[in-house]
Amino acid sequence: MHSSSLLNGWDEVQEEKMAGQKKPNVTITQAMIDAYDEYTHITLDRRGFMDKLTRLAGSGAAAVAIAPMLAANRAQAAMVAPDDARIVGEDVTYEGAMGAISGHLVMPANQSGPLPAVVVIHENRGLNEHIRDVARRVALAGFVALAPDFLSDVGGTPEDEDRARAMIGELDAGQTAENAVAAVNWLAGRGDTTGKVGAVGFCWGGGVVNQLAVHSPDLAAAVPYYGRQPKADDVPKIHAALLLHYAGLDNFINPGIDAYKAALEANNKDFTLYVYEGVNHAFNNDTSAARYNKAAADLAWGRTIAFLKEKLG
Repeated sequence: MHSSSLLNGWDEVQEEKMAGQKKPNVTITQAMIDAYDEYTHITLDRRGFMDKLTRLAGSGAAAVAIAPMLAANRAQAAMVAPDDARIVGEDVTYEGAMGAISGHLVMPANQSGPLPAVVVIHENRGLNEHIRDVARRVALAGFVALAPDFLSDVGGTPEDEDRARAMIGELDAGQTAENAVAAVNWLAGRGDTTGKVGAVGFCWGGGVVNQLAVHSPDLAAAVPYYGRQPKADDVPKIHAALLLHYAGLDNFINPGIDAYKAALEANNKDFTLYVYEGVNHAFNNDTSAARYNKAAADLAWGRTIAFLKEKLG
């Protein structure tokens, strides 16, 4: 099984041609990573991306070998196993803007009283096993974690990641924000939480966390990883404390940093901003071999958990 839907159609034809041939030695360049980010965040044109990758790699065979290293690998082992005895998890639903939103709820197995809660918001591939794994990591740190599927309104996250990206692009931003606010309210109203709720999100989900901070006066802490920034005019609406993580090589998200920072400063908001130099967008995603950076991911995660514990109590 391929690691991603990226290797479909044209790509599989190339793999058939490679059958029985020696796999090429490949070197992943920054231009290849930039091309992949452009494909997954802007064009959604798989064939165009593979054509560009072929030119950059020098051959179709090399491109086919490199593509899964750029994409996320579903077969990558989870950091916290689903059956880890230290946690308990279940699939749940809560009422969103247009109906029921499904999600995965995880909490410590030895929970003896109410705990603060965290909404974990997925990337533009939807609620997949990686994000469920991240929710388990949050629960192990002492929180009740909810990872909603923001594609619930349109049938849920599909297996095909390219289809998931296209579906994400078709979502109504206002309804998505309402669904995120509803997640905060649902967690805050549970008897097993303290009522204090934070949020962490990645890529597309980082942008949703920023919007959640704008739209939810009850959100206490927000941690967007390389997320698209809200409009400067919306910054005065933010009440949550913010911990902002950015990747130094992220050409798609970083142009918005300066304006966001200036607006946060002008409105005396509680925020801390880190730029991790020399790493790429999605550096926290350990299922992406080419873009994951363990040192940056570990540092950012340690800061994230410490921040959530400080702000949520």
